[in-house]
Amino acid sequence: MYTEAFLPLKVGIVGTGYAAKKRAEALIADKRTELVAVTGNTPERLKEFCQSFAVKAIDSWTRLINMPELDLIIVCTINRDCSAIAKGAILAGKHIVVEYPLTLDAKEAQQIIELAEAHQKLLHVEHIEIIGGLHQAVKQCLPQIGKVFYARYSTIRAEHPVSRSWKYHRTMFGFPLAAALSRIHRLTDLFGTVEAVACQNRYWDIPASDYFTACLCNAQLNFHSGIVAEIIYGKGDVFWQSDRLLEIYGEKGSIVFTGEKGTLNVEGNKTAIPVTPRRGLFAQDTDMVLNCLLNQQPLYIEPQASLYALQVANAALESSRLHQTVHLD
Repeated sequence: MYTEAFLPLKVGIVGTGYAAKKRAEALIADKRTELVAVTGNTPERLKEFCQSFAVKAIDSWTRLINMPELDLIIVCTINRDCSAIAKGAILAGKHIVVEYPLTLDAKEAQQIIELAEAHQKLLHVEHIEIIGGLHQAVKQCLPQIGKVFYARYSTIRAEHPVSRSWKYHRTMFGFPLAAALSRIHRLTDLFGTVEAVACQNRYWDIPASDYFTACLCNAQLNFHSGIVAEIIYGKGDVFWQSDRLLEIYGEKGSIVFTGEKGTLNVEGNKTAIPVTPRRGLFAQDTDMVLNCLLNQQPLYIEPQASLYALQVANAALESSRLHQTVHLD
């Protein structure tokens, strides 16, 4: 555990996008930390980011993670690169926070978790959907709808035009349900372990490249509890309406969320479900990480929970390739 003599903790960020900005704001607002350096993939964005937060720009993540003065590295970058950065940071003696997914491959994720344990370094994989108001409201309402038997979670994002960013690149983004791991993790957190997965996945590709303009992934999860859950994830220019829907059906009623607006239906009586706004979740997550490092307070999620969701995502990928149901051990 750190003492006041070690404060403020010196932090570096890999990434310059939305999550990195929210992390930077939280770190600068907290007297226990000092944001020292940032690196990113686009020089122009890196320069602008570092000027905004008055921090040092570093030209590569390898240089950043090996800066001897840093205590903690926060990774908010391309999905494909997270695993290499996490491993390198742990070997460089740093604690690490990674915006999900830790990796795109579950076996590699297990190795990184074991590496962090061996080096006695904190490894935190962010899953702020679990501490969000919507998820907490669902948990509170679940007992009222009786024994759950079916759920459907659909997120569709229409985008026109689609830019050639890493989020529309097969390798850099990864398989949709591994890249957007919170979709699976929300359900495994609610319903437990999965027995079998059946999945279909489609890309609308840009010819002669690994870029795509749209994707649609549909998976059916059969839980050991008997619950059947559908996950639908799509984005890109073939969609003309964005949508986010979560439906959970029990033997006494249902929970339905359209966006952030929820309705509880119990035996025909409908009531609105109050939800805490999403604002401030990255700051809340950052505060929990610091409390863990400084006061040994437990975090809201263990890396193994994220690992399990990734194992389910990898099973979905295998199912989509084989065109058959895949059973998990």
